[in-house]
Amino acid sequence: MLARVFESLGRRVARHPLRTVGVWIVLTVLGFGLAVFGVHGENLFDRLTSGEPNVPGSESERGSQLLREASVQGAQLTLAVDGVPAETGGVTEALAPLHRDLADIPGVATVIDPFLLPDGPANPAAAPLLAQDGQGFLVVVELEPGLAERAEEDALTAVEQRLDQAPADLATVAPDATGVVGGTSLIVEAITDQVEEDLTTGEAIALPIALLVMVLVFGGFLAASMPMVGAIASIAGGLGSLLGFSYLIELESSVVNVVTILGLGLSIDYGLLIVSRFREELHHLVNDDDGQRTRRRRGDGAVTTALVTTMATAGRTVAFSALTVAISISGLIVFRPEILRAFGTAGVAVILVAVATALTLVPAMLVLFGRRLIRPGLISRVPFLRAVLARTADVQSEEGAFSRLAARVQRHPWWVLLGVVALLGVLALPLTHLQLRNSTTELLPAGSAQRDYVEALAENYPASTSPAVVVVAETTLADASAWVGELEGLDDVASVDTPIPIGSAVMIGVRPDTDDPGGPVAADTVLAVRGLDPGFPTWVTGQAAGQIDFTDALVDRLPWAGGIVVLATFVLLFLMTGSVVIPVKALLTNLLSLAASLGVLVWVFQDGNLSGLLQFTSTGGIETYVVALVVAFAFGLAMDYEVFLLSRIKELHDAGYSNDDAVRLGLQRSGRIITSAAAIIIVVFTGFVFGKLLVIKEVGFSLAVAVLIDATIVRLLLVPATMTLLGRRNWWAPRFMRRLYDKLAITH
Repeated sequence: MLARVFESLGRRVARHPLRTVGVWIVLTVLGFGLAVFGVHGENLFDRLTSGEPNVPGSESERGSQLLREASVQGAQLTLAVDGVPAETGGVTEALAPLHRDLADIPGVATVIDPFLLPDGPANPAAAPLLAQDGQGFLVVVELEPGLAERAEEDALTAVEQRLDQAPADLATVAPDATGVVGGTSLIVEAITDQVEEDLTTGEAIALPIALLVMVLVFGGFLAASMPMVGAIASIAGGLGSLLGFSYLIELESSVVNVVTILGLGLSIDYGLLIVSRFREELHHLVNDDDGQRTRRRRGDGAVTTALVTTMATAGRTVAFSALTVAISISGLIVFRPEILRAFGTAGVAVILVAVATALTLVPAMLVLFGRRLIRPGLISRVPFLRAVLARTADVQSEEGAFSRLAARVQRHPWWVLLGVVALLGVLALPLTHLQLRNSTTELLPAGSAQRDYVEALAENYPASTSPAVVVVAETTLADASAWVGELEGLDDVASVDTPIPIGSAVMIGVRPDTDDPGGPVAADTVLAVRGLDPGFPTWVTGQAAGQIDFTDALVDRLPWAGGIVVLATFVLLFLMTGSVVIPVKALLTNLLSLAASLGVLVWVFQDGNLSGLLQFTSTGGIETYVVALVVAFAFGLAMDYEVFLLSRIKELHDAGYSNDDAVRLGLQRSGRIITSAAAIIIVVFTGFVFGKLLVIKEVGFSLAVAVLIDATIVRLLLVPATMTLLGRRNWWAPRFMRRLYDKLAITH
């Protein structure tokens, strides 16, 4: 039944290949156009947001919401001036033009610097605006609250441009003066700009190398270009769909890069499988058993027949594989944090685009180029390249490197099993000291202007920075002030700010004895404050509080998300294989692979190993949502390759081969595709490691490692070993489930 659906799709595409390609050209241009130019002048990247991930309804999110609602301040930009010693004369006069120009900008409410106060820098109120090293000061510009969005943007742009010129105003009295302008709006802009730059960098690196890998796989540029064309269309469709999602849900800046690289990798993988199977089927139709070309000619239906068979086999596998990946990623929608829901919904949408290109656009191009796809390419005539392609290009032999590898594994399955499990266990060990973080400017690369700005404030202007732990208390100022003493008595609390009334509540800043607002000391302080009972409602917020709430939200919904994904995956693999043993084995091996991948992620990015090579500065932990993404995406990709392999093994088993022969020959027929697809997707993910945004580095690196481990250690060694040890038990199922399988089986 299902096979006939894909056969019908293959015939329709074969009848209208030009129309199919034309539709995809329009969709591709439209997708890129919408992403770049947007709607009403606002493109995709203009609509991205950035900030600490939060959990709706959590204590930290509620505290932040109360602070926002009570705030009567407008947007702010701050200039941090350096290279102006405290004893420098004439600074007031040099800053006078700056003050006049800023005051003339529509929307500016106040301009504050230490030289405007009575008695200037000597005024005690000027202390927070003066650098502790005596070499600089701050200029703070605040806009009027409640400005229209466009008016606020214009005002911030004008203020930023004028503040950038301030060091030049000081050149006559302080020739070494420098300055950096910062603020929330500029931090968000810096992160979203870096996202766009990293996306371009990743694609520029990944696509050419991926094309080279496919040339080696197919032995020519023509066949290799098919999946690449599908990938480009997939990128366009993915970006266009993300723009649409931005009007329905809030898209965090990293969502674009992560789901784009996922769609790019999967579309190439699926295209690779379709093209490879088509060439295999066409080769059998056009050539006889000895590999000699027969008298069949164009118009004899060989191309259409090959495509229909391809769609009924590889097309079904692609659809099934995409379904398993989509189920894995959709598990993110169960969690409460909005950023995970955005990744889940956007990820599923991009997967649908990737599978659509693989099942329509790529087959249409296969029909258009037909028999040329199995002819030797021009590069195969070059002597050196001909020798290389003889070893890398797809072949028709039933025996080869992968079948020989499987045979070796089958001779010593217990040793292979124990060795692989031990290796994966060692790789997973760093996972035991995992620390989760919710970072903001720390995600930006070292040397970024906004990161330098935040670090300058933390180092020289601690009084102007926000406390690591903020308590919002629903009480009177007197009661809050009386509670300060108890807060000061907590372990690791360095100081407590003077309580400040905010609407009907009071804000109390608690400063732990640490420079790390998201580290263990700050987290312990949050838990200690939350453990107190002052006799009135309180909400504790801040970076460490947000991390704790995010982690708790993950743990709270993990059984639901994991249960849904595991159950759905089990059902799908059962309907594909008719076995209850194979799905359980697949889930267990994938869990081992995941643990190993996360262990390597912790060893590199939390512990700081390879920081010089990968050019990053460790934050002392892994971003909270990165762990969730890696688990969901890596599990989906692992199931992707599991389906590739099992589909061939099942096909051979149904044809009457013994279990061991089905495993050995199934690995031979799918091993080249699995390793080639894995190599390409590793290249895609690695391309984004060369970006500068830390969270993109973490995701790209961890997924590349996950695919490497799964496609080599797990798929080529662990799976053949376990299936050999289980023997006929691989295909066991209770009688009632066997009867159910006979009715609902997903077969060729």
